[in-house]
Amino acid sequence: MMMFASDLDRTLIYSNRALADFKQYTVRDLLAVELKSSQEVAFMTSRAYSLLKELASSLLFIPVTTRTYEQYKRVFIFSESFPLKYAVTSNGAAIYYKGHPLQEWRDSVQKRLENECIPFQKMNEEMNGLAINGTLKKVENLFFYYILEEPLAFETKNVIQKIADTSGWRISIQGRKLYLMPKPVCKGEAVKFIKEREGIHTVFGAGDSILDNDFLKICDYAFVPSHGELKNEEIHQSNYLFTDYQGIMAGEEILHRISTTVTEKII
Repeated sequence: MMMFASDLDRTLIYSNRALADFKQYTVRDLLAVELKSSQEVAFMTSRAYSLLKELASSLLFIPVTTRTYEQYKRVFIFSESFPLKYAVTSNGAAIYYKGHPLQEWRDSVQKRLENECIPFQKMNEEMNGLAINGTLKKVENLFFYYILEEPLAFETKNVIQKIADTSGWRISIQGRKLYLMPKPVCKGEAVKFIKEREGIHTVFGAGDSILDNDFLKICDYAFVPSHGELKNEEIHQSNYLFTDYQGIMAGEEILHRISTTVTEKII
């Protein structure tokens, strides 16, 4: 059995801000895939949507996202167009199976949080006084992030990195967001758990950020948008397959390349 585990934001789906960043508002055939307060806030190309729907019918597709479950549910195509068996949310802290959280997984993550890193509140306090110009957002008392008003100074980023390294945490910068994440909360362990649970033999993966490296490194085919954070980091895995395109067209390219590979394997 084959599996496709993929990040969502800036990998498969693109917000209005992402479209602006890549100057892709004029891309034809954009299809809304997420609603927030009745507003269309994230998109795919029509072709990408069709490819994903087709893939979801031929292999086990698993969204793997830093979003909370409530934020994930705003991506309405996963409930209306092709309901999914699994979803990994909160950066791997939660696994949902047929719409219900797997408590055994959450208990495992909680135990590691208690043993392997400083508490959420303590890490939050460590950031006080640092030159971070942005709005703080806390996620389920698990991790937090800042929506930055301006880029971090090089020196500030180094200080934050050192604090994280010695505290069992890590950082990731994705667009205007600076994430601080405890190491036990990781997408890789969640994907590995599902792989073993389902007896998967081949794993396709896609992701753009350092937080995605955890699961991409266990994939047989690991696709990375060429605009992603991973493109510029020193942790490149030898199995990374970078896209030729950037932005929303990178998402379409990834799905096309996976679809082609799956077809070849089936034939």
